[in-house]
Amino acid sequence: MASNPEQDFVLKTIKSRDVHFVRFWFTDVLGSMKSFAVIPSELEDAFADGMGFDGSCIEGFCRTEESDMLAFPDASTFQVLPWRPESNAVARMFCNIRTPDGKPFEGDPRHVLARVVGKAQDMGYVFNVGPEVEFYYFKDAEGTELLDRGGYFDLTSLDYASDLRRDTVLTLEKMGIPVEYSHHENGPSQHEIDLRFTDALSMADAVMTYKLVVKEIAMKHGVYASFMPKPLSDAPGSGMHVHMSLFDFDGSNVFFDPDDPQGYHLSATAKGFLAGILKYAPEFALITNPCVNSYKRLLAGGEAPIYLSWARANRSTLVRVPGYRPNREMACRLELRSPDPSANPYLTFAVMLAAGLAGIEEGLEPPAPIEDRDLFTQTRQELLRQGFRTLPESLGQAVELFRGSKLMRETLGDHICDYLVEAKQAEWDEYQSNVSTWELDRYLAVL
Repeated sequence: MASNPEQDFVLKTIKSRDVHFVRFWFTDVLGSMKSFAVIPSELEDAFADGMGFDGSCIEGFCRTEESDMLAFPDASTFQVLPWRPESNAVARMFCNIRTPDGKPFEGDPRHVLARVVGKAQDMGYVFNVGPEVEFYYFKDAEGTELLDRGGYFDLTSLDYASDLRRDTVLTLEKMGIPVEYSHHENGPSQHEIDLRFTDALSMADAVMTYKLVVKEIAMKHGVYASFMPKPLSDAPGSGMHVHMSLFDFDGSNVFFDPDDPQGYHLSATAKGFLAGILKYAPEFALITNPCVNSYKRLLAGGEAPIYLSWARANRSTLVRVPGYRPNREMACRLELRSPDPSANPYLTFAVMLAAGLAGIEEGLEPPAPIEDRDLFTQTRQELLRQGFRTLPESLGQAVELFRGSKLMRETLGDHICDYLVEAKQAEWDEYQSNVSTWELDRYLAVL
Protein backbone atom coordinates (compact mmCIF):
# COMPACT_ATOMS: atom_id res chain seq x y z
CA MET A 1 0.00 0.00 0.00
CA ALA A 2 1.25 3.48 -0.80
CA SER A 3 2.62 5.50 2.07
CA ASN A 4 0.37 8.54 1.57
CA PRO A 5 -3.11 9.32 0.14
CA GLU A 6 -1.80 10.99 -3.05
CA GLN A 7 0.35 7.98 -3.91
CA ASP A 8 -2.56 5.70 -3.06
CA PHE A 9 -4.79 7.68 -5.44
CA VAL A 10 -2.19 7.31 -8.23
CA LEU A 11 -1.98 3.52 -7.82
CA LYS A 12 -5.78 3.16 -7.79
CA THR A 13 -6.22 5.44 -10.83
CA ILE A 14 -3.65 3.46 -12.79
CA LYS A 15 -5.74 0.31 -12.28
CA SER A 16 -9.12 1.95 -12.98
CA ARG A 17 -7.93 3.89 -16.09
CA ASP A 18 -5.99 0.99 -17.68
CA VAL A 19 -2.69 2.89 -17.53
CA HIS A 20 0.15 0.77 -18.90
CA PHE A 21 3.00 3.30 -18.81
CA VAL A 22 3.81 6.24 -16.55
CA ARG A 23 6.18 8.80 -17.98
CA PHE A 24 8.53 10.47 -15.51
CA TRP A 25 9.01 14.11 -16.57
CA PHE A 26 11.75 16.56 -15.55
CA THR A 27 13.71 19.32 -17.27
CA ASP A 28 17.36 19.89 -17.98
CA VAL A 29 18.99 23.19 -17.01
CA LEU A 30 18.03 24.79 -20.34
CA GLY A 31 14.35 23.91 -19.84
CA SER A 32 14.03 21.02 -22.32
CA MET A 33 11.62 18.31 -21.19
CA LYS A 34 13.20 14.94 -20.42
CA SER A 35 11.27 11.75 -19.87
CA PHE A 36 11.47 8.00 -19.40
CA ALA A 37 8.67 5.46 -19.05
CA VAL A 38 8.02 3.27 -16.01
CA ILE A 39 5.62 0.31 -15.85
CA PRO A 40 2.98 0.47 -13.09
CA SER A 41 4.44 -2.44 -11.09
CA GLU A 42 7.57 -0.34 -10.47
CA LEU A 43 5.72 2.66 -9.03
CA GLU A 44 5.54 1.74 -5.34
CA ASP A 45 9.31 1.26 -5.32
CA ALA A 46 9.76 4.52 -7.28
CA PHE A 47 7.74 6.47 -4.69
CA ALA A 48 9.87 5.01 -1.89
CA ASP A 49 13.34 4.84 -3.42
CA GLY A 50 13.26 6.72 -6.76
CA MET A 51 14.09 5.38 -10.21
CA GLY A 52 17.71 5.44 -11.33
CA PHE A 53 18.87 7.00 -14.60
CA ASP A 54 22.10 8.21 -16.22
CA GLY A 55 22.41 11.93 -15.47
CA SER A 56 25.41 12.38 -17.78
CA CYS A 57 22.98 12.19 -20.74
CA ILE A 58 21.08 15.29 -19.53
CA GLU A 59 22.23 18.77 -20.57
CA GLY A 60 23.77 20.57 -17.58
CA PHE A 61 23.33 17.71 -15.11
CA CYS A 62 26.69 16.07 -14.48
CA ARG A 63 29.85 14.46 -15.77
CA THR A 64 30.10 10.75 -16.54
CA GLU A 65 31.99 9.90 -13.35
CA GLU A 66 29.16 11.15 -11.13
CA SER A 67 26.26 10.26 -13.38
CA ASP A 68 23.95 8.14 -11.20
CA MET A 69 20.73 10.04 -10.48
CA LEU A 70 17.38 9.16 -8.93
CA ALA A 71 14.01 10.49 -10.10
CA PHE A 72 11.37 10.67 -7.35
CA PRO A 73 7.86 11.11 -8.83
CA ASP A 74 5.64 13.81 -7.31
CA ALA A 75 2.27 12.06 -6.89
CA SER A 76 0.41 15.40 -6.80
CA THR A 77 1.34 15.95 -10.50
CA PHE A 78 -0.17 12.68 -11.78
CA GLN A 79 -2.28 13.09 -14.94
CA VAL A 80 -3.38 10.70 -17.68
CA LEU A 81 -2.26 12.06 -21.07
CA PRO A 82 -5.46 12.84 -23.02
CA TRP A 83 -3.80 12.72 -26.46
CA ARG A 84 -2.84 9.05 -25.97
CA PRO A 85 -5.34 6.16 -26.42
CA GLU A 86 -7.78 5.49 -23.56
CA SER A 87 -6.99 1.77 -23.52
CA ASN A 88 -3.35 1.02 -22.69
CA ALA A 89 -3.30 4.62 -21.45
CA VAL A 90 -0.20 6.67 -20.66
CA ALA A 91 0.12 8.97 -17.63
CA ARG A 92 2.79 11.37 -16.40
CA MET A 93 4.29 12.66 -13.16
CA PHE A 94 6.86 15.39 -12.67
CA CYS A 95 9.91 14.30 -10.71
CA ASN A 96 12.33 15.67 -8.17
CA ILE A 97 15.91 14.63 -8.90
CA ARG A 98 18.15 13.37 -6.11
CA THR A 99 21.68 12.04 -5.84
CA PRO A 100 22.29 8.44 -4.68
CA ASP A 101 22.85 9.67 -1.10
CA GLY A 102 19.29 11.06 -1.08
CA LYS A 103 20.14 14.78 -1.30
CA PRO A 104 18.32 17.08 -3.75
CA PHE A 105 20.43 17.42 -6.90
CA GLU A 106 21.64 21.03 -7.20
CA GLY A 107 21.29 20.96 -11.00
CA ASP A 108 17.55 20.18 -10.84
CA PRO A 109 15.64 23.37 -11.87
CA ARG A 110 12.50 22.21 -10.03
CA HIS A 111 14.48 21.95 -6.80
CA VAL A 112 15.91 25.46 -7.32
CA LEU A 113 12.42 26.92 -7.58
CA ALA A 114 11.18 24.88 -4.59
CA ARG A 115 14.07 26.26 -2.52
CA VAL A 116 13.29 29.92 -3.36
CA VAL A 117 9.57 29.29 -2.82
CA GLY A 118 10.53 27.85 0.60
CA LYS A 119 12.41 31.05 1.43
CA ALA A 120 9.32 33.10 0.52
CA GLN A 121 7.20 30.86 2.75
CA ASP A 122 9.63 31.44 5.62
CA MET A 123 8.96 35.16 5.12
CA GLY A 124 5.20 34.48 5.21
CA TYR A 125 4.51 34.65 1.46
CA VAL A 126 3.03 32.46 -1.27
CA PHE A 127 4.30 33.46 -4.74
CA ASN A 128 1.55 33.31 -7.38
CA VAL A 129 2.21 33.69 -11.10
CA GLY A 130 0.13 33.76 -14.28
CA PRO A 131 2.07 33.69 -17.57
CA GLU A 132 0.87 34.72 -21.05
CA VAL A 133 2.71 32.38 -23.42
CA GLU A 134 2.82 33.32 -27.12
CA PHE A 135 3.79 31.10 -30.03
CA TYR A 136 3.58 30.81 -33.83
CA TYR A 137 2.02 28.11 -35.97
CA PHE A 138 3.99 27.30 -39.13
CA LYS A 139 3.34 24.83 -41.93
CA ASP A 140 6.28 22.70 -40.75
CA ALA A 141 9.54 22.86 -38.80
CA GLU A 142 11.60 23.46 -41.95
CA GLY A 143 10.63 27.11 -42.45
CA THR A 144 8.33 29.97 -41.49
CA GLU A 145 5.43 29.51 -43.91
CA LEU A 146 2.41 31.03 -42.14
CA LEU A 147 -1.04 29.51 -41.73
CA ASP A 148 -3.02 32.79 -41.68
CA ARG A 149 -2.87 36.57 -41.96
CA GLY A 150 -4.99 37.23 -38.86
CA GLY A 151 -4.23 39.96 -36.34
CA TYR A 152 -4.78 40.73 -32.67
CA PHE A 153 -8.04 39.18 -31.32
CA ASP A 154 -9.27 38.47 -34.89
CA LEU A 155 -12.20 36.09 -35.14
CA THR A 156 -12.60 35.62 -38.89
CA SER A 157 -11.80 33.00 -41.47
CA LEU A 158 -8.28 34.45 -41.30
CA ASP A 159 -7.86 32.78 -37.92
CA TYR A 160 -7.22 29.31 -39.36
CA ALA A 161 -5.97 28.08 -36.01
CA SER A 162 -9.15 28.51 -33.92
CA ASP A 163 -9.66 24.74 -33.96
CA LEU A 164 -6.07 24.10 -32.92
CA ARG A 165 -6.42 26.56 -30.04
CA ARG A 166 -9.73 25.02 -28.97
CA ASP A 167 -8.27 21.49 -28.98
CA THR A 168 -5.23 22.75 -27.06
CA VAL A 169 -7.35 24.49 -24.40
CA LEU A 170 -9.61 21.43 -23.98
CA THR A 171 -6.55 19.18 -23.61
CA LEU A 172 -5.02 21.51 -21.00
CA GLU A 173 -8.30 21.55 -19.06
CA LYS A 174 -8.39 17.72 -19.15
CA MET A 175 -4.94 17.78 -17.57
CA GLY A 176 -6.15 20.01 -14.74
CA ILE A 177 -4.61 23.23 -16.10
CA PRO A 178 -7.19 26.07 -16.09
CA VAL A 179 -6.98 28.51 -19.01
CA GLU A 180 -7.94 32.15 -18.58
CA TYR A 181 -7.87 33.40 -22.20
CA SER A 182 -6.94 32.20 -25.65
CA HIS A 183 -6.79 34.44 -28.71
CA HIS A 184 -5.03 35.29 -31.95
CA GLU A 185 -2.04 37.52 -31.26
CA ASN A 186 -0.76 40.54 -33.15
CA GLY A 187 1.46 38.68 -35.62
CA PRO A 188 0.16 36.61 -38.54
CA SER A 189 -0.24 32.98 -37.40
CA GLN A 190 0.70 34.06 -33.83
CA HIS A 191 -1.34 32.91 -30.85
CA GLU A 192 -1.55 33.24 -27.08
CA ILE A 193 -3.04 31.10 -24.34
CA ASP A 194 -3.00 32.55 -20.82
CA LEU A 195 -2.99 30.25 -17.80
CA ARG A 196 -4.99 31.11 -14.65
CA PHE A 197 -2.67 32.17 -11.83
CA THR A 198 -1.53 29.69 -9.22
CA ASP A 199 1.53 29.05 -7.03
CA ALA A 200 4.87 29.22 -8.85
CA LEU A 201 5.87 25.55 -8.62
CA SER A 202 2.50 24.31 -9.95
CA MET A 203 2.68 26.95 -12.67
CA ALA A 204 6.18 25.97 -13.80
CA ASP A 205 4.94 22.38 -14.18
CA ALA A 206 1.90 23.76 -16.06
CA VAL A 207 4.06 25.81 -18.47
CA MET A 208 6.16 22.76 -19.34
CA THR A 209 2.96 20.77 -19.90
CA TYR A 210 1.44 23.63 -21.93
CA LYS A 211 4.41 23.81 -24.31
CA LEU A 212 4.27 20.06 -24.90
CA VAL A 213 0.45 20.10 -25.40
CA VAL A 214 0.66 22.98 -27.91
CA LYS A 215 3.24 21.04 -29.93
CA GLU A 216 1.39 17.70 -29.67
CA ILE A 217 -1.94 19.18 -30.83
CA ALA A 218 -0.22 21.08 -33.66
CA MET A 219 1.43 17.84 -34.80
CA LYS A 220 -1.97 16.09 -34.70
CA HIS A 221 -3.28 18.80 -37.06
CA GLY A 222 -0.26 18.40 -39.35
CA VAL A 223 1.39 21.75 -38.53
CA TYR A 224 4.28 22.97 -36.35
CA ALA A 225 4.15 25.19 -33.25
CA SER A 226 7.24 27.22 -32.37
CA PHE A 227 8.15 29.03 -29.15
CA MET A 228 11.17 30.71 -30.77
CA PRO A 229 11.29 34.30 -29.42
CA LYS A 230 11.68 36.05 -32.80
CA PRO A 231 11.12 33.71 -35.77
CA LEU A 232 10.17 36.45 -38.28
CA SER A 233 12.11 39.67 -38.95
CA ASP A 234 9.03 41.64 -39.99
CA ALA A 235 6.53 40.43 -37.36
CA PRO A 236 6.27 40.66 -33.57
CA GLY A 237 8.32 38.33 -31.40
CA SER A 238 6.73 35.90 -28.93
CA GLY A 239 6.82 36.83 -25.27
CA MET A 240 5.99 35.18 -21.97
CA HIS A 241 4.70 38.10 -19.88
CA VAL A 242 4.54 36.95 -16.26
CA HIS A 243 1.92 38.36 -13.84
CA MET A 244 2.94 37.92 -10.21
CA SER A 245 1.76 38.62 -6.68
CA LEU A 246 2.52 37.63 -3.10
CA PHE A 247 -0.26 36.28 -0.89
CA ASP A 248 -0.16 35.52 2.83
CA PHE A 249 -1.21 32.17 4.29
CA ASP A 250 -4.75 33.47 4.90
CA GLY A 251 -5.25 34.06 1.16
CA SER A 252 -4.89 37.86 1.31
CA ASN A 253 -2.92 39.65 -1.41
CA VAL A 254 -0.05 41.47 0.34
CA PHE A 255 0.60 43.56 -2.82
CA PHE A 256 -2.75 45.34 -2.36
CA ASP A 257 -3.15 48.62 -0.50
CA PRO A 258 -6.34 50.59 -1.21
CA ASP A 259 -4.78 53.64 0.49
CA ASP A 260 -1.63 53.80 -1.66
CA PRO A 261 -0.95 57.56 -1.87
CA GLN A 262 0.28 57.17 -5.48
CA GLY A 263 -3.09 55.69 -6.50
CA TYR A 264 -1.68 52.40 -7.80
CA HIS A 265 -3.15 50.34 -4.92
CA LEU A 266 0.33 48.94 -4.28
CA SER A 267 1.55 48.21 -0.75
CA ALA A 268 5.05 49.03 0.50
CA THR A 269 5.80 45.28 0.10
CA ALA A 270 4.72 45.39 -3.56
CA LYS A 271 6.87 48.47 -4.19
CA GLY A 272 9.90 46.83 -2.60
CA PHE A 273 9.30 43.73 -4.75
CA LEU A 274 8.93 45.91 -7.86
CA ALA A 275 12.16 47.78 -7.06
CA GLY A 276 13.98 44.45 -6.68
CA ILE A 277 12.73 43.26 -10.09
CA LEU A 278 13.91 46.51 -11.72
CA LYS A 279 17.31 46.39 -9.98
CA TYR A 280 18.11 42.79 -10.84
CA ALA A 281 16.39 42.38 -14.25
CA PRO A 282 19.66 42.94 -16.19
CA GLU A 283 21.38 40.26 -14.06
CA PHE A 284 18.63 37.68 -14.58
CA ALA A 285 18.10 38.40 -18.31
CA LEU A 286 20.18 35.32 -19.16
CA ILE A 287 17.43 33.26 -17.48
CA THR A 288 14.36 35.09 -18.81
CA ASN A 289 15.86 35.59 -22.30
CA PRO A 290 18.31 32.71 -22.68
CA CYS A 291 19.21 32.46 -26.37
CA VAL A 292 20.82 34.57 -29.11
CA ASN A 293 17.44 34.98 -30.79
CA SER A 294 15.88 36.39 -27.58
CA TYR A 295 17.72 39.67 -28.12
CA LYS A 296 16.24 40.12 -31.63
CA ARG A 297 12.95 40.67 -29.75
CA LEU A 298 14.46 42.99 -27.11
CA LEU A 299 15.28 45.89 -29.41
CA ALA A 300 14.84 49.63 -28.96
CA GLY A 301 11.65 50.55 -30.81
CA GLY A 302 10.50 46.93 -30.77
CA GLU A 303 7.37 45.57 -29.14
CA ALA A 304 9.18 44.28 -26.04
CA PRO A 305 10.33 46.75 -23.35
CA ILE A 306 14.02 47.01 -22.47
CA TYR A 307 14.11 50.03 -20.14
CA LEU A 308 14.07 49.53 -16.37
CA SER A 309 10.81 51.36 -15.82
CA TRP A 310 7.25 50.79 -14.62
CA ALA A 311 3.73 52.19 -15.04
CA ARG A 312 0.07 51.24 -15.13
CA ALA A 313 -1.16 52.12 -18.62
CA ASN A 314 2.18 52.42 -20.41
CA ARG A 315 2.92 49.12 -22.19
CA SER A 316 6.39 50.31 -23.22
CA THR A 317 7.62 49.92 -19.62
CA LEU A 318 9.34 46.78 -18.37
CA VAL A 319 6.92 46.25 -15.46
CA ARG A 320 3.25 47.13 -15.62
CA VAL A 321 0.60 47.32 -12.90
CA PRO A 322 -2.44 45.99 -14.79
CA GLY A 323 -5.43 48.19 -14.01
CA TYR A 324 -8.39 46.21 -15.36
CA ARG A 325 -9.97 45.94 -11.89
CA PRO A 326 -8.01 48.45 -9.81
CA ASN A 327 -10.17 48.16 -6.69
CA ARG A 328 -10.14 44.36 -6.48
CA GLU A 329 -7.61 42.91 -4.08
CA MET A 330 -7.32 39.59 -5.95
CA ALA A 331 -6.51 41.39 -9.22
CA CYS A 332 -3.60 43.43 -7.81
CA ARG A 333 -0.36 42.26 -9.40
CA LEU A 334 2.81 43.20 -11.26
CA GLU A 335 3.48 42.13 -14.85
CA LEU A 336 7.05 41.60 -16.08
CA ARG A 337 7.02 41.96 -19.86
CA SER A 338 10.55 40.96 -20.88
CA PRO A 339 10.62 37.11 -20.55
CA ASP A 340 10.15 34.95 -23.62
CA PRO A 341 8.89 31.38 -24.02
CA SER A 342 12.34 29.88 -24.65
CA ALA A 343 13.05 30.40 -20.93
CA ASN A 344 13.10 27.58 -18.39
CA PRO A 345 9.98 28.42 -16.30
CA TYR A 346 11.41 26.91 -13.08
CA LEU A 347 14.50 29.11 -13.21
CA THR A 348 12.54 32.13 -14.51
CA PHE A 349 10.08 32.13 -11.61
CA ALA A 350 12.93 31.42 -9.17
CA VAL A 351 15.02 34.45 -10.22
CA MET A 352 11.99 36.77 -10.39
CA LEU A 353 10.97 35.75 -6.88
CA ALA A 354 14.53 36.04 -5.57
CA ALA A 355 14.88 39.53 -7.08
CA GLY A 356 11.56 40.68 -5.60
CA LEU A 357 12.35 39.29 -2.14
CA ALA A 358 15.80 40.95 -2.30
CA GLY A 359 14.04 44.26 -3.04
CA ILE A 360 11.86 43.80 0.07
CA GLU A 361 14.82 42.77 2.27
CA GLU A 362 17.02 45.62 1.01
CA GLY A 363 14.25 48.18 1.55
CA LEU A 364 14.45 49.33 -2.05
CA GLU A 365 12.15 52.03 -3.46
CA PRO A 366 11.11 51.99 -7.13
CA PRO A 367 11.78 55.03 -9.33
CA ALA A 368 8.87 57.27 -10.36
CA PRO A 369 6.45 55.59 -12.79
CA ILE A 370 6.61 56.61 -16.48
CA GLU A 371 3.03 57.09 -17.64
CA ASP A 372 3.34 59.89 -20.18
CA ARG A 373 6.02 58.75 -22.63
CA ASP A 374 6.16 56.00 -25.27
CA LEU A 375 9.61 54.60 -24.55
CA PHE A 376 9.44 52.53 -27.75
CA THR A 377 9.92 55.70 -29.81
CA GLN A 378 13.32 56.46 -28.29
CA THR A 379 16.64 54.78 -28.97
CA ARG A 380 18.67 52.99 -26.34
CA GLN A 381 21.24 55.81 -26.45
CA GLU A 382 18.61 58.54 -25.96
CA LEU A 383 17.20 56.80 -22.92
CA LEU A 384 20.61 56.05 -21.45
CA ARG A 385 21.38 59.79 -21.70
CA GLN A 386 18.19 60.46 -19.70
CA GLY A 387 19.38 58.13 -16.95
CA PHE A 388 17.43 54.99 -17.86
CA ARG A 389 19.16 51.68 -17.30
CA THR A 390 18.39 48.97 -19.84
CA LEU A 391 18.38 45.22 -20.24
CA PRO A 392 21.45 43.74 -21.96
CA GLU A 393 21.69 44.26 -25.71
CA SER A 394 22.87 40.76 -26.58
CA LEU A 395 23.36 37.28 -25.19
CA GLY A 396 27.05 38.11 -24.73
CA GLN A 397 26.20 41.09 -22.49
CA ALA A 398 23.64 38.99 -20.60
CA VAL A 399 26.29 36.34 -19.85
CA GLU A 400 28.64 39.00 -18.46
CA LEU A 401 26.01 40.54 -16.17
CA PHE A 402 24.87 37.11 -15.00
CA ARG A 403 28.46 35.96 -14.40
CA GLY A 404 29.06 38.86 -12.00
CA SER A 405 25.75 38.56 -10.12
CA LYS A 406 25.97 37.56 -6.45
CA LEU A 407 22.17 37.18 -6.24
CA MET A 408 22.05 34.77 -9.20
CA ARG A 409 24.75 32.59 -7.65
CA GLU A 410 22.95 32.56 -4.30
CA THR A 411 19.64 31.74 -6.00
CA LEU A 412 20.67 29.15 -8.56
CA GLY A 413 23.78 27.66 -6.95
CA ASP A 414 27.28 27.16 -8.33
CA HIS A 415 26.39 24.11 -10.43
CA ILE A 416 23.72 25.80 -12.57
CA CYS A 417 25.51 29.18 -12.71
CA ASP A 418 28.80 27.66 -13.88
CA TYR A 419 27.06 25.47 -16.45
CA LEU A 420 24.98 28.34 -17.88
CA VAL A 421 27.93 30.72 -18.14
CA GLU A 422 29.97 28.08 -20.01
CA ALA A 423 27.12 26.91 -22.29
CA LYS A 424 25.77 30.36 -23.12
CA GLN A 425 29.23 31.86 -23.69
CA ALA A 426 29.87 29.02 -26.15
CA GLU A 427 26.53 29.75 -27.90
CA TRP A 428 27.43 33.44 -28.15
CA ASP A 429 30.94 32.70 -29.47
CA GLU A 430 29.54 30.33 -32.09
CA TYR A 431 26.98 32.92 -33.19
CA GLN A 432 29.64 35.62 -33.37
CA SER A 433 31.81 33.46 -35.60
CA ASN A 434 28.97 32.71 -38.05
CA VAL A 435 28.89 34.87 -41.20
CA SER A 436 25.22 35.56 -41.96
CA THR A 437 23.39 36.07 -45.25
CA TRP A 438 22.72 39.67 -44.13
CA GLU A 439 26.47 40.36 -43.90
CA LEU A 440 27.17 38.84 -47.31
CA ASP A 441 24.32 40.79 -48.92
CA ARG A 442 25.50 44.05 -47.31
CA TYR A 443 29.27 43.81 -47.70
CA LEU A 444 30.44 41.24 -50.22
CA ALA A 445 29.76 43.26 -53.38
CA VAL A 446 30.89 46.62 -52.03
CA LEU A 447 34.00 45.91 -49.94
